[in-house]
Amino acid sequence: MKHEMVAMILAGGQGTRLGKLTKETAKPAVPFGGKYRIIDFTLSNCANSNVLDVGVVTQYQPLELNEHIGNGASWGLSRRNSSAKILQPFSSQDGEKWFRGTANAIYQNISYIDSKNPDYVLILSGDHIYKMDYEAMLEYHKENEASLTVAVIDVPLEEASRFGIMETDTLGRVIQFHEKPEEPKGTLASMGVYIFDWPKLRELLVHDQATDRAMEDFGKNVIPAYIANGERVFAYGFEGYWKDVGTIESLWEANMEFLDLNHTLKIRDSHWPIYTKVTISPPQYITRNATVKHAMIGDGCYIDGLVEHSVISQDVKVGKNSTVSQSIVMTGASIGKDVQVEYAIIGESAQIADGSKVIGTPESIEVIGYHEIVGAKKYETK
Repeated sequence: MKHEMVAMILAGGQGTRLGKLTKETAKPAVPFGGKYRIIDFTLSNCANSNVLDVGVVTQYQPLELNEHIGNGASWGLSRRNSSAKILQPFSSQDGEKWFRGTANAIYQNISYIDSKNPDYVLILSGDHIYKMDYEAMLEYHKENEASLTVAVIDVPLEEASRFGIMETDTLGRVIQFHEKPEEPKGTLASMGVYIFDWPKLRELLVHDQATDRAMEDFGKNVIPAYIANGERVFAYGFEGYWKDVGTIESLWEANMEFLDLNHTLKIRDSHWPIYTKVTISPPQYITRNATVKHAMIGDGCYIDGLVEHSVISQDVKVGKNSTVSQSIVMTGASIGKDVQVEYAIIGESAQIADGSKVIGTPESIEVIGYHEIVGAKKYETK
């Protein structure tokens, strides 16, 4: 069955700014909010927006991400007339293998998109925390008879140099685009969410591949080319919570914001749920000696110390007289007795031995990597 729009989620980035947390896994697979992984938000947006054909383009350390997504069943994308497809690099006749950039990743997956025969292709990032109705954006795209629509959000001027910045006319048509300008003249930032007319984008990418192969990246190459060619490029204004969690500081900050019951993301809104792959764990157990203040505690946790203003994922152990404050503890981590954890991110299955201290500051979050051991010996809560 033909679907009007196919989504392509770019989830192959190495995520080097997350340091230890992406040493063994792709950035979109990094845990978030005690229960989710980062990519869950984009996948859930697709499901809730009735975008039923989703390709997930992976490359760097994809094993955990691939296992998490599976066939898309957790997001309702495995039913009849819907699909979630993992798309990884492969060797082709023209010598292509690794994706050279975002646009090149789409070029290398033309056969998948063609198999769906869409009118439009929705390009998404797999590492942003937000809720967005892509159907509403598509209607805006149609109303403006656009060749390309770029979702934008207003950002503080001091942060604008981190983003692609749009200049628009009074009708919302993009007249200038500056990719990460050193001295930004505006604050209208690209969210990395694009809707293209597929036949036109396909033609551009195929022609480029046959000539100078300059169209490697959407921000650096494709969008400027569209504007220079006089294509109808429009900015779609987004109002709401949106966070690029590409740094340790932004990931920690987004998790701390997630603790707010009045968070604008509205995680408890049943009309726009965030889905995830459910892992079965026993109920949490909080001992009579434990104290929990303003925290999220996942299933399977054993808490025998103080936990305050922290996000604790599934199957975490916190030993007697230990304190976890202003921190994120990811799935399966073990924290021993008499431990202090403050302003830190503890990676999956890490082990913090008795009497250890893992202490950062709001300006410098301490990070413990996946499976990393802190202290002289492994600890196991009894």
